[in-house]
Amino acid sequence: MLAWLLIAGVNGVAQKVLAQEYTDTVTTQAHESESTDLNSPPLSPINPMAQVTSVSQFKDVQPNDWAFQALQSLVERYGCIAGYPDSSYRGNRALTRYEFAAGINACLDRVNELITTATSDLVTREDLAILQKLQSEFAPELATLRGRVDSLEARTGEIEANQFSTTTKLSGLLIVGIQGRTNNRGDVNPRDGQKDTNDAGTNTDVISLAQLYLTSQITPSSYLFTGLLAGRGTSAPRFTNSVSRNDVLLGYEFPTDSLIVSDLNFHWLVTDKLAVMVGTEGVSMPAAFRGPNRVESAATGPLSYFAQRNPILNMGYGHGGIAIDWQFSKRASLQAIYTAYQPGNPAKGSGLFDGTRTTGVQLLLTPTDTLDLSLYYVNNYSSDGCLLTFVGDECLTAVNTTTGKSAPLQTNAVGATITWQVSPHLSAGAWGGYTKSYIPGQSGNVETTNYMVFLNFPDLLKKGNLGGIYVGQPPKITSSDLPVGNNVPDFINTGLGRAGGQPGTTTQIEAFYRFQLTDNISITPGIIHLLQPGNTPDNDSVTIGILRSTFSF
Repeated sequence: MLAWLLIAGVNGVAQKVLAQEYTDTVTTQAHESESTDLNSPPLSPINPMAQVTSVSQFKDVQPNDWAFQALQSLVERYGCIAGYPDSSYRGNRALTRYEFAAGINACLDRVNELITTATSDLVTREDLAILQKLQSEFAPELATLRGRVDSLEARTGEIEANQFSTTTKLSGLLIVGIQGRTNNRGDVNPRDGQKDTNDAGTNTDVISLAQLYLTSQITPSSYLFTGLLAGRGTSAPRFTNSVSRNDVLLGYEFPTDSLIVSDLNFHWLVTDKLAVMVGTEGVSMPAAFRGPNRVESAATGPLSYFAQRNPILNMGYGHGGIAIDWQFSKRASLQAIYTAYQPGNPAKGSGLFDGTRTTGVQLLLTPTDTLDLSLYYVNNYSSDGCLLTFVGDECLTAVNTTTGKSAPLQTNAVGATITWQVSPHLSAGAWGGYTKSYIPGQSGNVETTNYMVFLNFPDLLKKGNLGGIYVGQPPKITSSDLPVGNNVPDFINTGLGRAGGQPGTTTQIEAFYRFQLTDNISITPGIIHLLQPGNTPDNDSVTIGILRSTFSF
């Protein structure tokens, strides 16, 4: 009862005190002057608080006030609320320490009186006896509850003492994969229909990738994202030239010489519907564009880099720049980005505006809860003719044997991805992409296409598990009529670089099944089979077996 009286009394007298900190006398008087009703005289030694017997005596308390019932009970039933001689209560102003002491004293006096006299219509000795009996009967339960509260307080104290930071969240993941390729032979330079070179990447090897992330909350609507990455191992070498150098790159295959900064960018939610990302690392289309393939992840989704997303969305491999995400309607959003490959390099042909750079825009639509559709356009300038997608045909101009360099390219690319959630345990999707590139200031174009169709099986056999089947064509040069000497397909065939497209078509078939052992640990076995790797009809098919394990926190 005492606790209830104290809480109700303090809340009824001064609501604003909860937002104020302790200050000295001068500061307190300043607050008091600002919050007091200007029509009411200030508290002074000749204007003391006086006891009232009915809430109706307060001229500034109305029945529709949120604390009216509490005041009515405290005044008329317990008689421990005082007012001012001008018949005001002043419930909307901050109370002083003197007023608090006077109110508490009145309530304590009344409580002591009730306990002593055991008034029949309020608190009786029989009531107190019942309370004592209940306390005795439930003593074990109360002791258990007290122990749980003490344990909870101890655990909370330990968490507070050992937490990483009050403003920065630490997260990360570790991926370790074992993979091996079948023994294959290929038709390489010159492509003449003869299988004359062994695939050098047939040994079983181990690839690992470790990432740490720091998410630092700056304001309630902004944060700084920092990522550290270290990778070891690779599925290379493959054939001895560029025929199939990108036939399969695994999603977690990212060898580094040392620990590197993979992300350093600032996120700001400007409004409820508009977000901005700017930074020197990690500002790329995969990070800025929301993908319709909801299982996209190198750690827990498909195994290969190609099966993550349309390679067009990897173009330029951006590091630093700016991106926006605008949710302009309930089921439609627009993402846009400008990013550079070497934004911090001041050398000629590098930097934020002079080197390899990419501008992209994506329209993401969700017509229904089960259907996602994204349409995207990408404009890229490559200083060496390589689109940096790391999948299929991505270097589209041949290396000049005299200069050792390849011509730059300006590329326009379009693509679309669609995903349909057929049922809670099945989703189907597909994507397609087209690029058209030219050497600035010269005639001719080089064109590529790619596509993928896929099925995902969420919760297959067990909740949390995931199965997937992906079949597609990596980017392929379908035609190239750049100036003679620059066309890649004929350069591989004859070394002359005349006009023409690739003679074959690579098809990738991928299947995987993720076992979700715990919330933080998963194991994913899978298989990838390539037909005509390197878009070369006389290359042997390649089969790769993979076992990926992932730990995240």
